[in-house]
Amino acid sequence: MIEAARELQDRIAAAVPDERATAEAARGMRRVADLLAGFERDEWSRISGFAADLPGRGSTLLPVVRDIAEDDKSIRGRVRFGTAHLGGNGAAHGGTIPLVFDDLLGRLCVSGGRPVARTAYLHVDFRSITPVEKELDIEAWFVSEEGRKRVLRGTIRDGDTLCAEAEGLFVQLRPGQL
Repeated sequence: MIEAARELQDRIAAAVPDERATAEAARGMRRVADLLAGFERDEWSRISGFAADLPGRGSTLLPVVRDIAEDDKSIRGRVRFGTAHLGGNGAAHGGTIPLVFDDLLGRLCVSGGRPVARTAYLHVDFRSITPVEKELDIEAWFVSEEGRKRVLRGTIRDGDTLCAEAEGLFVQLRPGQL
């Protein structure tokens, strides 16, 4: 269902349907929305964003990182920004790049049994165009850990071309914080 939703987002982003197809698609999407309405759950019971066993943790919003290799100090894989992530001229929308960095750095931040932390800041430098519809290399690693603070960095590359790099500060939650 999640993969189908991602495909649907890409198709909607790329389509310019006629009036009849637009109306028919809207009816179909409303039927699916009505079907799923009876299955809504609280935040902690949902699939989207919380299913560790699914690509992108089951989120339809995130560009999915696949072919992951990781340990408790680094993570790398391949990411593909779909048509739904297009900002223009074949480039990923600038807002989707920090989104994927925040997710990947955050995943690494709590690896190795580390306690939950939240993003305190995320700084992204855009170095060149990040293309859509292409497999890109993504990597993240720990820079430092001191007390509750964890600093991580990451890169997205198109072959030898550095598309974007990020640095994030994550702070471990105090007892009782969510």
